[in-house]
Amino acid sequence: MNSFLRKILLAFAAIAIPVFLVSCATPEQVSSTPSVSLYANAAPLDLRLSKWPYPYPLKEFKTSLQGQPASMMYMDVAALGKPKGVVLLFHGKNFSSDYWAPTIAGLSKAGYRVIAPDQIGFGKSSKPDVEYHFDDLAANTQALLKSLNIQRVSVIANSMGGMVGIRYARLYPQTVQKLVLENPLGLEDYSKDIPPQKNEDLLKLEMAQTETSYRRFLQTYFPNWQPSYEKFVEVYVRVQKGPDYPAYAKTSVLTYQMIAEKPVVNDLPQLKMPVLLVIGQKDRTVFGKRFAPPEAVKSLGNFPELGKKAQAAIPNAKLVPIENVGHVPHVEVPDQFVKTIVEFLNSKG
Repeated sequence: MNSFLRKILLAFAAIAIPVFLVSCATPEQVSSTPSVSLYANAAPLDLRLSKWPYPYPLKEFKTSLQGQPASMMYMDVAALGKPKGVVLLFHGKNFSSDYWAPTIAGLSKAGYRVIAPDQIGFGKSSKPDVEYHFDDLAANTQALLKSLNIQRVSVIANSMGGMVGIRYARLYPQTVQKLVLENPLGLEDYSKDIPPQKNEDLLKLEMAQTETSYRRFLQTYFPNWQPSYEKFVEVYVRVQKGPDYPAYAKTSVLTYQMIAEKPVVNDLPQLKMPVLLVIGQKDRTVFGKRFAPPEAVKSLGNFPELGKKAQAAIPNAKLVPIENVGHVPHVEVPDQFVKTIVEFLNSKG
């Protein structure tokens, strides 16, 4: 462990307050938060989540990021019945490709082959200590598809994955047939309202995270918290219990900076393929909310309005609002989500 991380760990030991990295929970969410750890006896997880189960077999694509060797892990699930095409999935910052399990099953049943990678820096993929850029993540994903001899895909992208998906579609328009943006980040320029943050300050906040504060943070994504969503808390807590957590936290900081510094909202008018915006209407996610002036927060994260503005900015876009749903519709209402996107993928044009 280098001296910088050792100092951070010492600082962590002195911090006793919960930290909320993005937004605060509602009173209802706080009241539903357990007062004791649910995972006190759970085994720790390493940096690559080696012992964490995924819904389908994993494959490895060896590549690099900023000159560092890296492995991208991915699921490649065959279509059932007559093949209709290939779908590529981009996950969010606080999730891995395993949260696409219901979507993968539905798409496979509908005749689509599904490629679901963990982007480098996330999930079971490598987490090099480098600067992260959406262009690099897109390039590595394109290299993965090339290795699989896949020329054309439709893309489904959620949260931070929406920013990756938008940049991917801009860089490789000949590859992307259709694009589904599911409550994507990046529909507004956070850099205008969120002051720049130093890596060392962000890392102190990451290291001060607790099971309770992380659960409350995730509850802001889901207006109707379900016991099944606890798995997203569990994986984080079990990594935190292991020796690799400082490196895991450092990667989280580096990917935070990617989102903060690399807006994609100006890419929207350049998307020429058919685009479907699936927007949970109860989503009020504001990236980096805790760092924004209170007056600025009032106008940020209004996903019902952001969806309408994005539809107006994209030349060939359709908007599907989903009521009583938050930031991750494919987890909250999986059947409705699959039905919506399959209709879009099957449609002409």
